[in-house]
Amino acid sequence: MISLITGNALKAGANPEGRHGMTDVAVVVVAAGRGTRAGGERPKQFRPIGGHPMLRRTLGMLAGHPMVGFVQPVIHPEDGRLFRDAASNIETLPPAFGGATRQDSVRAGLQALKECKPEIVLVHDAARPFATPALVSRAIETARASGAAVPALPVSDTVKRVDTQGHVAETIDRSTLRLIQTPQAFAYAPLLEAHLRAAAQDRHDFTDDAALAEWAGMTVSVFEGEPGNVKITNAEDFARAEAMDFATLGDVRTGSGLDVHAFGPGDHVMLGGMRIPHSQALSGHSDADVVLHALTDAVLGALAEGDIGAHFPPSDPQWRGATSDRFLHFAVERVKARGGRIAHLDVTVVCEAPKIGPHRDAMRSRIAEIAGIAVERVAVKATTSERLGFTGRGEGIAATATATVRLPWNSP
Repeated sequence: MISLITGNALKAGANPEGRHGMTDVAVVVVAAGRGTRAGGERPKQFRPIGGHPMLRRTLGMLAGHPMVGFVQPVIHPEDGRLFRDAASNIETLPPAFGGATRQDSVRAGLQALKECKPEIVLVHDAARPFATPALVSRAIETARASGAAVPALPVSDTVKRVDTQGHVAETIDRSTLRLIQTPQAFAYAPLLEAHLRAAAQDRHDFTDDAALAEWAGMTVSVFEGEPGNVKITNAEDFARAEAMDFATLGDVRTGSGLDVHAFGPGDHVMLGGMRIPHSQALSGHSDADVVLHALTDAVLGALAEGDIGAHFPPSDPQWRGATSDRFLHFAVERVKARGGRIAHLDVTVVCEAPKIGPHRDAMRSRIAEIAGIAVERVAVKATTSERLGFTGRGEGIAATATATVRLPWNSP
């Protein structure tokens, strides 16, 4: 077992203070499963969607909700390191450790909230990363009014009951059927009591918390769910989730960059983060990597956030000899800070020598690594200037770049 402290760690006897000054609403985030049906080398809740672990997206939305006072993650005891990475800089309570079933894990999360004494508790699956703040607000408001509430969607397809021989036995009236999602919301004390009673009676067959609440005699209301609040279960769901994530980033922007450096004494050049042997070096205040400089300007241009010189002025001695991967990484982080993603990077190197072709794939891989994107989203091309101009005379190297960036519509 491991010990984790994240965000609002509670000490024995402490008076817990909720986020945003709120103390009466808590959320249990169930993230202790193994997710074997989804495949992959790690549990599905820690696999990336849009470049970030799925769990991070879920925790970030809940922790940022103004009506939520406490976020209580429940994880597998072996997932401490994965959790720390996924939840870095997100304010949560220390994670509780889950059990053999989802029901056991929810109970562990509810018991971990005893010192917080919330009035309302939401239970949400980490594998539903597209739930919105509006859905959380509806859950809280409905639970305050009714004591127990679940998000529901009407069934739009015809539903039939089929017998063991594969024959239709009955067409079911779908008007009273609903598809149930999370977050499900309840008065905290009655739900905890129901979980403890079920455990005492060795009842572990409830498929969700609403079913357990119904068994305990609670009346469960429904409120409007969200079609986009899908649950990620298998490998195909991840492909759809990536498409959904891209669809939320509908503000597509393009930026361009141009950089030039002259040759000077030396035995290598830096291009695309790679050291390439050459009879001369490129002169510059940093390592003079024209490829990364052009790409940095392209990304900053797509964001309309100035250029490389504005953020890393040559007059500042701290950037003397600096590696240019720091500049591109900075620009990439600016995209992430605005909730966006880099869709594509394209660079053209203009020089007579050295030959770029033998180093093209290594440059693409390095650029992809710095930008945190797939290598398939990086293009590196090379051309000469037919011995015209300063590049044709072998006096230096130029690079032009284009960056395609996707941002949320509400991004500045």
